[in-house]
Amino acid sequence: MKTITNTPETMSTLTSCMNNAVLDGYTETFKVEGKGMTGASTADQKFYGPSDVKINNFYRFEGYSDPNDNSILYLVETSDGRKGTLVDSYGMYSDNKISEFIKSVEEIQKKDKTQA
Repeated sequence: MKTITNTPETMSTLTSCMNNAVLDGYTETFKVEGKGMTGASTADQKFYGPSDVKINNFYRFEGYSDPNDNSILYLVETSDGRKGTLVDSYGMYSDNKISEFIKSVEEIQKKDKTQA
């Protein structure tokens, strides 16, 4: 697995950050349903509660002129070793299900921009 040195240039957009996350092994896409998280694919029925998840890092993006551009990218690792992303808006457009789920996750890390 290739580790990316994250710089402001490589992490300036949600798309570039997601591309770097995939290169670092965060290949799954997750969504929140009820009080837990599942894979975004309808075929993926594995359910993870807050205690089954840790947030290895997160990135916040602010739109300069459009509040719809405000988002947070979470780099998630599950108790069975799956790694992927979970995206939410923030502010008035945030998804309450995702916000409540993230608040209940006990292990959340924020790494500085030079760490993957």
